[in-house]
Amino acid sequence: MDGKFYAFRGVLDGFNSDYDFPIAPAELVRREEPEYPAIADKYGTVKLKIWISPNGSVRRLEYVGGHPLLAESALKAVKAWKYETNSKETTATVELRF
Repeated sequence: MDGKFYAFRGVLDGFNSDYDFPIAPAELVRREEPEYPAIADKYGTVKLKIWISPNGSVRRLEYVGGHPLLAESALKAVKAWKYETNSKETTATVELRF
């Protein structure tokens, strides 16, 4: 693993995508890298559902599953992500791979 995380497989406005892509459905403008907890296993994943407000900020996020020792770090990082503006709120499901 290269020490970076990757977000893939998204949901946009309730439509499930069968295609993997490197970011959530909206264009990611700013991404915060999560910290890797020292007590966690070498690698892991965290799945989150996010609500992206029309101004591009992550309005709400919810831990869906994955490695519990990585959850707090993933939530903190994704909360700081910024997307392009949109005409309405969108939702996405992202999986972070550490």
